[in-house]
Amino acid sequence: MTDHSDQLIQDPEGGMPRLLEIMRRLRDPDTGCPWDIEQDFKSIAPYTIEEAYEVADAIERQNWPELEGELGDLLLQTVYHTAIGAELGHFTFDSVTKNIADKMVARHPHVFGDESREKSAAQQTADWEKIKAAERAGKAQKGALDGVAVGLPALLRAMKLQKRAARVGFDWPDTGHVLDKLLEESRELVEARDTKDADAMEDEMGDLLFVMANLARHLGIDPEAALRRTNAKFTRRFASVEAALAARGKTPDQSDLTEMDALWDEVKIREKSGI
Repeated sequence: MTDHSDQLIQDPEGGMPRLLEIMRRLRDPDTGCPWDIEQDFKSIAPYTIEEAYEVADAIERQNWPELEGELGDLLLQTVYHTAIGAELGHFTFDSVTKNIADKMVARHPHVFGDESREKSAAQQTADWEKIKAAERAGKAQKGALDGVAVGLPALLRAMKLQKRAARVGFDWPDTGHVLDKLLEESRELVEARDTKDADAMEDEMGDLLFVMANLARHLGIDPEAALRRTNAKFTRRFASVEAALAARGKTPDQSDLTEMDALWDEVKIREKSGI
């Protein structure tokens, strides 16, 4: 532990070097924090995912001061993983930043190279996919679906799998076919429910959700964003129902579905009329 490192840690203008030094000190096997020393890639991964969702939540609520803090929390996760990677001899923070910088330059030849910027969005997307396909080939990824991370949220992974399959022509030509498939999977879920076979019901529910993700993709909708929006709407409306019940001196468990459903409808009408 040197005077220089102490000065850097206490310097509010120390920037990225300060944060890297803080992590180094936290992970020091002799003088660091016992909890931080014990962590590894696997134990930190859930926090990384959680912080990414908190960034998305702050954006959804347009809370910019909170977004600033959440972005810092997310950055810390990268610092954490790179510190562990450096300790194990896999990579360093500098090698990680070099890797992503090289990737961005390579993927944007129309900005950093000789290619023309006069492209349509569709052409740029097609070129981007060609570059990514070449990168996957360099990683010995043979199958069209290779490299789609297993740990992604299920809806997001479904979208990515479908996009990959669509690149090689395995896709419905229009939303009409997807809607037909949606009806088919709905019927199969009802049949599975009637058998009371839990495994069959789970299987058919998965098929139905997969088709829903496919429909969202065909409509140009992010299913995760759509579901987050509905979650927020449900939370907001149910809070209004609770408030209405409280005005009657009740709590939800002192009410019944008929009363709460009527209050729900009133909330919907007020929202739609802008009251």
